[in-house]
Amino acid sequence: MQLGMIGLGRMGANIVRRLLRGGHECVVFDVNPDHVGALAQEGATAAMSLDEFVRALTRPRVAWVMVPAGDPTEQTIMALSQRMDADDIIIDGGNSYYKDDVRRARALKERDIQYVDVGTSGGVWGLERGYCLMIGGEAHAVAHLEPIFKTLAPGLGDIPRTPGREKLGGTAEDGYLHCGPAGAGHFVKMVHNGIEYGLMQAYAEGFDILRNAISQDLPEEYRYNFNVADVAEVWRRGSVVSSWLLDLTAMALAEDPTLSNYTGFVQDSGEGRWTIMAAIEEAVPADVLSASLYARFRSRRAHTFAEKLLSAMRQQFGGHTERPTGG
Repeated sequence: MQLGMIGLGRMGANIVRRLLRGGHECVVFDVNPDHVGALAQEGATAAMSLDEFVRALTRPRVAWVMVPAGDPTEQTIMALSQRMDADDIIIDGGNSYYKDDVRRARALKERDIQYVDVGTSGGVWGLERGYCLMIGGEAHAVAHLEPIFKTLAPGLGDIPRTPGREKLGGTAEDGYLHCGPAGAGHFVKMVHNGIEYGLMQAYAEGFDILRNAISQDLPEEYRYNFNVADVAEVWRRGSVVSSWLLDLTAMALAEDPTLSNYTGFVQDSGEGRWTIMAAIEEAVPADVLSASLYARFRSRRAHTFAEKLLSAMRQQFGGHTERPTGG
C-alpha cells in the first residue's frame, strides 16, 4: 500500500522505515531536505514541496502528518487539504488535542476528505518493537488503512494472551484499535499519556526515597546505602511493579547511577494537562495524575533526584532531550 509521510523527525522517519520494511511504498516530505534525502536512499520516494508530495500520491491518496502538535499540525493539515480531493485520507499521527480532531474532521468532511486521528505510542523504540496505535475516524476509512496499521503495530509477539481474550476477537491483541469516531484515538492516547505521567512519578519518588535512605538526618541504625541501579534490576525480575518503564529506568541507572547528566527539568508535552482538563469536565477525581503533572511544573524550579529520573525515563523511551534551565 502507498502512504505519504509529512514530518520525518524521530517518529515519522522510523514509521516510514517500518513501512518500507513491510513492503509498502512511501512518499516523504519534510521542511529539512536532508531528512528527505536520507529516507530516499532507503527506498522512499522523495518530494521537495507539498505540491510535489501530493502529485506523487495515487488516488485515493493517504497522507500521514507527523509534525509537532498545535499550529504546525493545523497549518500542515489545512495546506494539505487544499491540495487533496474527495475520498483522500489525511491522518494526524501526532499528539493533537482531541477536540481539534473533531473540528478538523467536520471541516474536511464538507469536501468529502476523510480524517483519521492515530494516537501513536512507541517512541524511538517503535521501529523494532512496533507501535501501539489508538485510532479515531469513520469505519470505512480505518478499514482502508488496515494494511498500514497491521504493519506498524507489534502483532501478537511473545506477550502471553489474556485469559479468555481469544473469545473476544478484534485487533487489540495485535496492538492497534479503532477506538471510535474522530478524536477518539487521540482521546485514548491523551489518557494513556496522563497515566504515563503517574507511573513515571511513582517510580521517580520511590527511587528518590531509596537514594535518600543514607541521609545524615536519619539515626545511624536506619541508614542504608542502596545501590539503586541494582534495586531497579532486581525489581525487573518477577516483581509486581515490573514494566517497560522500569526496564528503561534500569537502563538509565546502569548508565549513570547518579543521573549526573540530567538537571531534573521535566517538560510536559500537553497530554497530561488535557487529561486533567477532561477529568474536570467529567467530574472524575484524578488525584495521582494531577499531582504528577504539578510535580513536573515544580521541577522547573527545584531539581530532585526524582525529577532527574523523570528526565532520564523521557530520554530513554522517547529520545526527549531536556530543555535548558530557564529555557
